[in-house]
Amino acid sequence: MVVESGPHGVLPGTEDGAVHGPRTLIDDCVHCGFCLPACPTYNSWSEEMDSPRGRIDLMRGLAEGTLAFTDTVVAHFDRCLGCMGCVTACPSGVRYDVLIEETRAAIEKEYRRPILDRLYRGFLFLLFPYPDRLKVVRRLLGLYASSGLRRVVRASGLLEILPRRLAQLETLMPPVTGGAATSDVPGLTEAVPPARARVGLVSGCVQSVFFPEVNHATVRALSAEGCEVAVPPGQGCCGALSMHAGRDGEALAFARALIPQFEGQRLDAVIVNAAGCGSHLKDYGRLFAADPVWAERAAEFSARVRDVSEYLAAVAPAAPRHPIPLRVAYHDACHLAHAQRVREPPRLLLRGIPGLEILEVPDGDQCCGSAGIYNLTEPASAEEIGGRKADNVVATGADLLVSANPGCTLQIQKILRQRGIDLPAAHPIEILDASLAGAGFPPR
Repeated sequence: MVVESGPHGVLPGTEDGAVHGPRTLIDDCVHCGFCLPACPTYNSWSEEMDSPRGRIDLMRGLAEGTLAFTDTVVAHFDRCLGCMGCVTACPSGVRYDVLIEETRAAIEKEYRRPILDRLYRGFLFLLFPYPDRLKVVRRLLGLYASSGLRRVVRASGLLEILPRRLAQLETLMPPVTGGAATSDVPGLTEAVPPARARVGLVSGCVQSVFFPEVNHATVRALSAEGCEVAVPPGQGCCGALSMHAGRDGEALAFARALIPQFEGQRLDAVIVNAAGCGSHLKDYGRLFAADPVWAERAAEFSARVRDVSEYLAAVAPAAPRHPIPLRVAYHDACHLAHAQRVREPPRLLLRGIPGLEILEVPDGDQCCGSAGIYNLTEPASAEEIGGRKADNVVATGADLLVSANPGCTLQIQKILRQRGIDLPAAHPIEILDASLAGAGFPPR
């Protein structure tokens, strides 16, 4: 038996790690190999140490003191996407999600990265978890795009000679149409009668700044289905990016700031529309389980968290759906399908739209290579993994790519764009919103 511990900043299996009785989370792995075909990096290189069971062997060596945090050992953990495909493939129920989180936390505390790596990662985390800083960046990117400088840079060949990580920042640039971000969603939106529920929306950091239309569509769709929607102002990051990168203290600080904003709101559910954020928000209860001050508050918060498709698929439709005659390729975001086990609800919502045909992406369980900041820190691996996903998306012959995570959308569209393929993309809730409004897609 094991206990699902919170982050301790030490490697699982040590005396302070995820231990209960004589066994640890590491001991649950029986090395059966079911995880191998589910692992994108193993599929890329057929390297045992770049598979889940191989990485668990490394964890065991670190816990037992036979291995140290060397450059080689850390590189194998850095090359893990954290996609959790192995979690759903594992017949023994190994909590690789917990193991990799705690191992990465130990790495960040015990291993000194090379100076350029430290500076680069520090830059990413000075920026991405902070919506106000991202708004400034968005304005600058708007000027970069509208001035024609982006077109010049991309045509000049400059990106080919830049360090790959820096070039990746430019090529993954989200679409921007002007200097200012789209307006924030209202703090409170009334339900279209008859009112059935009151929910809160986690607006997110990257989502709110670079994909605000997803939040607007979420609010409109929930309202049309009889939900009063509260969006507490001044929300920050939920901590998902930080936790997945081993920055556990930072992640928990973000969580402690977010939870109180939804307390006392009389909410039936807390809605999230970004897959990576949703899996982390649902994990607050475990992460704070040993904290006497926050355990109960975190558990109550997590118990209310629902992905927007998960929530709407569970209630009887109230608003009429209008036809949208499109063929869409639905991409299963890893942290929705594997981490949250939410697969059918988005498909159910899409199937409820007349005229919409859902096309399954071949090898749909495989990651696209985005994985939080993975495509920014491991661009070569992300490109190889994303190339396979792009091949499979194109093979569907779809008119539109549908994804429930902003990182996935950016990653797949970037690779398609490099191939000269212009395939529009949307969040499932945007398509539902357009159907409810009778506006077609894209909305007229």
